[in-house]
Amino acid sequence: MVIAYDGTDFHGWQRQKDLRTVQGVIEGALEQITGQKISLTGAGRTDAGVHARGQVAHFRADLSLSQDDLFRALNAVLPWDIRIISLREVPDYFHARRCAFSKIYEYRIANSSRISPFLFRYVLPWPYPLDFKKMEAAAKLFAREADFRAFTPDTTRNPVRRVYHSELKKRGSLIIYRIEADGFLRYMVRNIVGTLLEVGRGRLNPEEIEKFFNPPHPQAGPAAPAKGLCLVRVLYEPKSRIITKASSTGLE
Repeated sequence: MVIAYDGTDFHGWQRQKDLRTVQGVIEGALEQITGQKISLTGAGRTDAGVHARGQVAHFRADLSLSQDDLFRALNAVLPWDIRIISLREVPDYFHARRCAFSKIYEYRIANSSRISPFLFRYVLPWPYPLDFKKMEAAAKLFAREADFRAFTPDTTRNPVRRVYHSELKKRGSLIIYRIEADGFLRYMVRNIVGTLLEVGRGRLNPEEIEKFFNPPHPQAGPAAPAKGLCLVRVLYEPKSRIITKASSTGLE
């Protein structure tokens, strides 16, 4: 299934006892409809407050309902802040996380003192001046295969990630950062955005980005708030293109 959700009122994707999470709510809806306890596996774990337009998840179940009936039933039962965009049967080898080739995230900054109430939940309001040209140049420097430990608070055995695309664009007062990578460390995108904001404020020069990739890897950031971040799409290898096609529906 391909899932869209407003992450504002969720404690992230992953199921947690006594907390409202996206995984937990969808599993509850599946149990209500099928009478079975079904475990959902997502392509990745979004943090509390992070949104998604193209999260992908899979589950295994013995169902009597057709795909179309299950699709309609889920969207009838689920709360307004979760929608199933598409649902279909996939081959046995498919795994939402392990088969993923890359993920695409966007972060949105409203560089204005006047924010529409229809955007407020999904952008970082930033009413102060920013040097967009310097931020744009700095954003391109993250497209690399490198050690990204400076961009996460966690210690990990493998902090190396391959970033295929890193770009900043401007639409009026809206600044959109788009990044595609083979995987992301915790808070990685938010720390990159926080670093770009430091560049935009004149506190950091684009050429100084390199220091975060070299020992002793000084901490980057600070992390930008979760509300501006959205998982846009999960891409799969050729044998799983059926999911890539599904995930493009209504997400752009």
